[in-house]
Amino acid sequence: MSLVLVLVALALLVPWAAVPAARRLAVLLPPREASFTLAGAAVLLAGGTVAALVGLFHVPFLAGLEHLPLSRVLARWPAVVPVSGAAGVLLAVQAVRLGLRWRRQRALLARAWELTGGATSDGDLLVVAGEEAEAFALPAHRGRPGRVVVSAGMLRALGPTERAVLLAHERAHLRGRHHLLSAAADLAAAVHPALGRLRADLDFHLERWADEQAARAVADRRTAATAIARAALAGSPSVRHATGPLLSVSSGPVPQRVQALLGPAPARPTGHRARAAVALLAAVAVAALLGVGLAYGLHEYVEYAARALLAHGTV
Repeated sequence: MSLVLVLVALALLVPWAAVPAARRLAVLLPPREASFTLAGAAVLLAGGTVAALVGLFHVPFLAGLEHLPLSRVLARWPAVVPVSGAAGVLLAVQAVRLGLRWRRQRALLARAWELTGGATSDGDLLVVAGEEAEAFALPAHRGRPGRVVVSAGMLRALGPTERAVLLAHERAHLRGRHHLLSAAADLAAAVHPALGRLRADLDFHLERWADEQAARAVADRRTAATAIARAALAGSPSVRHATGPLLSVSSGPVPQRVQALLGPAPARPTGHRARAAVALLAAVAVAALLGVGLAYGLHEYVEYAARALLAHGTV
């Protein structure tokens, strides 16, 4: 049983080691690839954590399936029932946290749609009245297609070209379905505390992805940088610090985003940076799949123990 506990403990500790590698890898990649890498790592690491706990929770039941009497299991592994129970409690806590996080996401989306009830529609654009400068991508909800929401105050704060950058930025969020990646990482963070750092980094790279799309739309990186900076400075704090499915031009560390737009367009890594990226990707992939592998190993370990006991005639 001590080996089982070591394996499960390792699976639960893996995300703490994998998260820094994933964050470093994202820095080496263009925003689009970085976003998919972070979201994928968050989901796989969360899945590995759940798989390891499920495997531990099922040890007594797996022993029963292998025709091992529970009394024999307890004689060999006295702590199997309390440890399995602890795994079950952790799984229940994770389920509750996931449910609450999901409800919060849906409630935020529903409230955002309600606030656009009196908005003026112009194609995929909804203009809401008000002096506060707000702009965000509103995903599809209950049969209504996604829309770009901009306040009258934000439109007045920007010039024509800057408004074009703003709209291109928010449309990039909708077109790329960025809210799905953000929501997935947000849910993964409810499973393991280490994954919260990936959630914040992912939002930054999603904004960078949309920034690059906007810069290409106006064919001027400096103009895009100016527009992003001005929109962020004018943006309402309520939107700037929003979480969940709403992505706003004011989100994330704006100075770093502006600085990136003032430099050359991002490219895939080459040379030693490419080799470093491959090494980090391999490390993250191995770490992400380790939990699932350990869960499978638990099943195999119980089968092996059952066969050994049967071979010695102790069952």
